Formats: sequence, structure tokens, C-alpha cells
Amino acid sequence: MTNAQKGRSYSCWLGYDPVEDAAARELGQVALRKICLQADGATGECIAAELKRAAQGLFDLEPEMVSRPSEASLVVGVGLAGDQELDEEGFLVQELTPSGSLQIAAKTDRGLLYGVFAFLRELRLGRFLLGKENPAVPLRMLNHWDNLDGSVERGYAGTSIFWDGGGLASDLSRVADYARLLASVGINGISVNNVNVHADETALIGPKLPLVARLADIFRPWGIRIFLSVSYASPVELGGLPTADPLDPQVQNWWAERARAIYSRIPDFGGFVVKADSEHRPGPFTYGRDHAQGANMLARALGPYGGIVVWRCFVYNCTQDWRDYKTDRAKAAYDTFMPLDGKFDSNVVLQIKNGPMDFQIREPVSPLFGGLSHTNQMLELQITQEYTGQQRDLCYLVPMWKEVLDFDTFARGQGSAVKDIVAGKVFSQTYSGIAGVANVGSDPNWTGHTLAQANLYGFARLCWDPNLSAAAIAEEWIQLTFGPNAKVREVILEMLLRSREIYENYTVPLGIGWMVNPGHHYGPNVDGYEYDRWGTYHRADCWAIGVDRTAKGGTGFAGQYHPPNAQMYESRETCPEELLLFFHRAGYKERLRSGKTLIQHIYDSHFAGVEQVEEMIDRWNSLAGLVDPEIFIHVAERLQDQLKNAIEWRDVVNSYFYRKSGIPDERGRTIY
Repeated sequence: MTNAQKGRSYSCWLGYDPVEDAAARELGQVALRKICLQADGATGECIAAELKRAAQGLFDLEPEMVSRPSEASLVVGVGLAGDQELDEEGFLVQELTPSGSLQIAAKTDRGLLYGVFAFLRELRLGRFLLGKENPAVPLRMLNHWDNLDGSVERGYAGTSIFWDGGGLASDLSRVADYARLLASVGINGISVNNVNVHADETALIGPKLPLVARLADIFRPWGIRIFLSVSYASPVELGGLPTADPLDPQVQNWWAERARAIYSRIPDFGGFVVKADSEHRPGPFTYGRDHAQGANMLARALGPYGGIVVWRCFVYNCTQDWRDYKTDRAKAAYDTFMPLDGKFDSNVVLQIKNGPMDFQIREPVSPLFGGLSHTNQMLELQITQEYTGQQRDLCYLVPMWKEVLDFDTFARGQGSAVKDIVAGKVFSQTYSGIAGVANVGSDPNWTGHTLAQANLYGFARLCWDPNLSAAAIAEEWIQLTFGPNAKVREVILEMLLRSREIYENYTVPLGIGWMVNPGHHYGPNVDGYEYDRWGTYHRADCWAIGVDRTAKGGTGFAGQYHPPNAQMYESRETCPEELLLFFHRAGYKERLRSGKTLIQHIYDSHFAGVEQVEEMIDRWNSLAGLVDPEIFIHVAERLQDQLKNAIEWRDVVNSYFYRKSGIPDERGRTIY
């Protein structure tokens, strides 16, 4: 089955429809007429195939492949960049004189691959790419939470594209298509199984290793290294040892043997992703060891082969008593890992969630960024929309991620932004990067909601260049996916850029978070986690709502930041209002900066959210006949579902707080 037969949305942003821009068409027809490709191996074959595919689709041109640069209109090759300041994955596009031909050059096949995709992207956008580019972030990685039975934890786009029935999926051509998609936006690492590792997945480092090797063979030509999530108890579960104590020589030898076996089958294996001592997962705490001792043991097994350990910092007390007002889940990661700063081996990188809680629509940046100064670290974002609409509700996440990346930690004074930390520019780090929990599955459009493809594209583009704006990324994605129609671009751009605010309006107010149905996390349940063990409380009563996290009289979380930020969050007057209830407890009758009372803000924002979804529906309906009919109907149906969800959120939340406070809506609207 061809991509066209699979549907327009299957191609995502790589649908090579004819270029309409006259200048870009002229340049492309000239540049791709005669191509000299100087790259060997499987990656070279991928580059050649991509150039031919693009020439045929964009310009109805069958390029001639020539062997001598002097005969070519486009020279593409490794080792042609001279003394240009290129990284291993960077590339250079330049005009050659006196011939006037173009050259795409790089130090490595991966850099060349990225250069070709970038050149083709800019052609399609009607822009001419010249100069050099290096990726800002070294490790640009996707974490898949896929299980070998084909299910996907927090997956909202069908079943796994990798696994089914305990083995590989039957159609691995889709994996190859996915590898191509990821390479086109510069992803260079992927873990292919759930961080919550079950018995079947533990076998991936044992008897089922050949399955991983097969996937590695598919991703390798596209410059993507395979990682595996591993259970810390593997020596017990798989090896039959009585312990998984990281200081036990038997355990150390077992992991060393496993590493040797893995690298004998997959020489470019990336390493392990580890969720340890978190939500009942096994880890070094079981044996009285700390996380540095646990991670370093694995790192020393992988070290001889160039592998790394990606150690997740999502560690907290998940058996908290809701009556306990002193324990604060937000503080847990900082309290666990800050005392270990500088104790991790050089091939361990700590993977830190963007916020201190768990991927909420609004929460502050984790204070571990800027706190840790002698440890490799990378940012973890959630592309899959667990708490942000589950790819049923539209929620473009790039504006949220930009806020995180642009956040100044003041770790080395002003100008110590998270984006610079994960790029390795603030502290001396051997490894740094960004990981995203992937949002793809077996659905024909990959992401369940076609417009959710913008989050996958946007994540990768931010990894390459965190200075890109959310609007610029959205405009790129829209034109590459839907074509150059100005009205289509205007409408979808507005929908994407407003969608986060809209979702926040009809769900949770001012940074308080949660309020979702337990387990599956979709839809409103204000007290769903309020009297549970997960530490996710809003503490609402008939007078007030919010958690005091100040250093002066609260849990002390605000004090985990460097002084400028700590002082900002400590004060009610300077705390960003969108995070007011995260850091402070506020009465329903207190006035916000808008002049509204807190309770009126809750009512107004929830009514506004529904109205804004209705406006989005009208805007989308105006595109009838201007976008692919199948995509139009699909998105229209999703928006209707979103409207039902928004109404449910509005009525549940507003009714809850009306009944709690007894304060009526000033505008007399219906609240139940």
C-alpha cells in the first residue's frame, strides 16, 4: 500500500505535493536536475531515495545522478565542508563558484541527512537555505511507552507500531516510515519500550534481544540509535540472582555480561532508560543504596561500548497520607537528587520532567534545572497528551515548552536558561539533551488527532533550535502539511496558538493541576485525587483553595529555586498569577490583578473556554473544501468531542466551587 492509499495524513509533514511558489520551483528544478552524491552505505541510499522522491513529487522531475561534481547542479557529500565550524551532526549549504551549483556538505552521514531534509523543507516553504546549521541540543530523543503485547501506556493513537502479541509488529514498513519522519526533523535517539518494564519487556535484554536488533537495523540508516528501558530488578527477574544490589559483584558482572551481549548484536546501541524507585518500580533504595550508586553500576557496564544511562528523576512518595500537610510531592525530585550532585559517572544523564509534578497544563519549571551543576542532565517533555486532552482535545504544547526552555534559572546569574543547560552551555556536561514521551501509534494519521502531529513536529524542531518561536514552528508545520493556502494557514495557526489557553480555561485554574478522573486521567473529577495517596492535592474548602509552598509558612518548595525566582514565587504580589494556586492559598473572595474575585475568575474562565471551543469549530468549518476532505471530517469530529468535554469540565468545576463556596456567579449564568 502506498502512502497515498494510506491517506493524506499518513505522510504528515513529508507529503511532497507540487511546489507552487515560482522562485522555489525554479530553484528546485535547477538544483535537483543533476545530483552528485558522495556518501556511501545505507544512509547514503536513504539520501539518494529522498532526493529522488522530492524531485518527483515537488517538481515532477527525474533527477540524473552523476559521478563528477563538475557535472552536477547539486553536490551532496561528506567531508566537503572544509574548515567550517560544524558539529558531527551539523551541515553546510553553499553556492559553489564559478559553476553556480549548490553544495550540501557535512562531516558525517547523519549531518548530511539532516542537511538534505532541511534544504528540502526550506524549498517547500519558499525559502532558500544558505549557511551552516548545528543542532543546539546533542541528544534529541523520543521515549516510547510501548508494551510487547501491542498496548501503549498513555497512548492515544492506537496500538504500538513496534510490538504485537509479545513480538514484533507484522508490518515493519511502518517503522521504516516512522524512522524517516523522525530523521527529517533531526531526532537521533529512541527508546522503544515502556519505562514501566514488565516481564515480557525485561526479556528484550535477554532472549528477545534479536527483536531489538531488527528495529535497530531499521533506524540505523536514518541516524537514530536504539535505547531500551530496563527493569532494575533484571538480575533477579531474568538472571535468577537473589539480589539486584548495585554493590554486589555478581550483579555487576551480570550487567556487564548483558552489555557485552547487547553490543555484540547492536554495536551502536544507545544505552538504558531507567525508572527506579518510582511508583513501585524496583531500584537501589531496596538495598539501602542511593541513586548515584544504582546508576553508576549500570553506567560502568555500558561505558566500554560508549553507552549511556538515562536515569529518570521522577521519584517521589506515592503512598502519601492525604492528611500529611508537610510532605510535598513537588519537592521530592530536588530533595532526592541534589545531595547526589557530582556523584554520577560521566555517562549517566539525569532525565528531569519539565515541572516538579507530572506534565500538568500549568506548573513551574523543575528547580533541579539550575540546581544541579555537576551532573549531566536532560529535559523530559510529554508529547503524548496525558493531562492535556489525550489527542481528543486540541492542545498545541509548543508554547508551554517554550516557557520551560526560556525560563532563566539564574544558576550562573542572569542568562542561565533551561535551553542553555540542556544544550550543555551553562555547566560542563558530557551529555545533555531533551527527551519527549512519544504520541504516535498505529492510527492511520499516527497521532490520533491529525492536528496533534504539530506537537511531534514542534518537539523535534525545538530540540534542533530552542530559539524558534511557537508561531514560526506552527507556520512551518501547517504549510508543510496543508500547503500554502493563506486562509488555511491563518485559521489553523490561530487554532493552534490559542489552544493551550483554551484548554486551560475550561479545565484547571491558576496552576492548581489535576482534578481529573483517576487512572485514565481524562475528564473532570475535582476530588478525584484529593483524598488519595499520590500527593496531588488542591486543599479546597468553603473559604479557599491552593497549597502554600512558600519558604516562610508553607512546604518550602519555593525556596528550592535560586534567589530571584525564589523571591518571585514567595511573594503573593510577584508570583505569576497563572501559578498563584500552585504556590499560595487564596480565598475565593480575594481580588486578582484583573479586579475579579478568585471565584469569579473560575466561573468566567470556564464559561469562556466553552465559548472559545465553539469559536474554533466555526473557524475550522470555514475551511470546508480547502483541506483534504478526510482530514476535514476527522478534525471536525474531534472538535465536536472537545466541545462536549469542555461543557462537562465547565459544569463540573463551576458546580463544585459554587457548592463549596456558596458564592453565586455575578453574571447569573446557570451553575448546577
